[in-house]
Amino acid sequence: MGIKIHLHTFEYGRKRQKYLETICFEVNYYKRNKCFFNLFSTKPFIVKSRDNKNVLKKLLSDNYPILFEGIHSTYYLSHPSLKSRVKFVRTHNIEHNYYEGLAKSESNFFKKLFFKLEAKKLLKFEDNLKNSDIIFSLSPNDQLFFDNKFNNSEYVSAFHSNSNVSSQEGKGKYILYHGNLSVAENIKSVNFLIKNVFSILSFPVVIAGKNPHFSIIDSIKNYKNIKIIPNPHENEMQGLIANAHICILHTFQATGIKLKLLDSLFAGRFCIANSIIVENTGLEELCSIKNTSDEIISEISNLFDIDFKTENIIVRKEKLSTTFSNSENALKILKHLKTNE
Repeated sequence: MGIKIHLHTFEYGRKRQKYLETICFEVNYYKRNKCFFNLFSTKPFIVKSRDNKNVLKKLLSDNYPILFEGIHSTYYLSHPSLKSRVKFVRTHNIEHNYYEGLAKSESNFFKKLFFKLEAKKLLKFEDNLKNSDIIFSLSPNDQLFFDNKFNNSEYVSAFHSNSNVSSQEGKGKYILYHGNLSVAENIKSVNFLIKNVFSILSFPVVIAGKNPHFSIIDSIKNYKNIKIIPNPHENEMQGLIANAHICILHTFQATGIKLKLLDSLFAGRFCIANSIIVENTGLEELCSIKNTSDEIISEISNLFDIDFKTENIIVRKEKLSTTFSNSENALKILKHLKTNE
């Protein structure tokens, strides 16, 4: 869109990416301080661990608008030195709700305690968002929440890796569940589906994603129709979505909008989702919404013998080419940058 980006990013495990230098005017790296004592701060750990004075020093070296990506990056949002600056925040969730959900899904006592404490701190810290000129909310629900609280929110849907709907006609070869298989929320969903849906079916099932939890690997041992593909690279995952006949989207935790839902709709065929994952996303009509295991099993049986047709693709293109268009959503942000030049 012609905007020069000065990127400020934190290092804590991933290698520096040369590619970022090709799309950003400059890239600034900072160390994230994951010191144990930050756990005892009154600020959320995800925020406090990104307290780095070099960030503030660098921000003060120019007068450009600042876009804080996620509440975790907003340590300096309310800093007096930045009071006169144009500041935007891109929220990823209503974070205190999200962390409460993580606490409910987590079985490890210490992780559960961390998530509970983090949720309380995030609820209090959230008031700092009043220092943002505009909050770019990820979902209609989030937009309503932040607008009621701060009266400064605009809905800008999730950016994703799909430029066009690439779903193929015909039939796929298997049922696919994909996602990060190391987070409690997804582990709970996958194990529910294995026990109550996938193990009862004769259709082939593929579970694909990052770092599969040992409980998932253990759960499928006795079922020949289920296989796990751990840590597929990006092109492999795109191929898995494209060649699936049905993508299953399931969660017990209502949060924002899931990128895996968008990826499945842009590149996959039929999608079966429970109501929690699609509620108030605007994508309800593009999915078969089924909540109980019996409903999911019945719908899989119905869809597996049906071709995905041209008319299905046309409906998706009509729906996804506006609200969920990367370029259209970028223009929403650009509008405010132009206004504040």
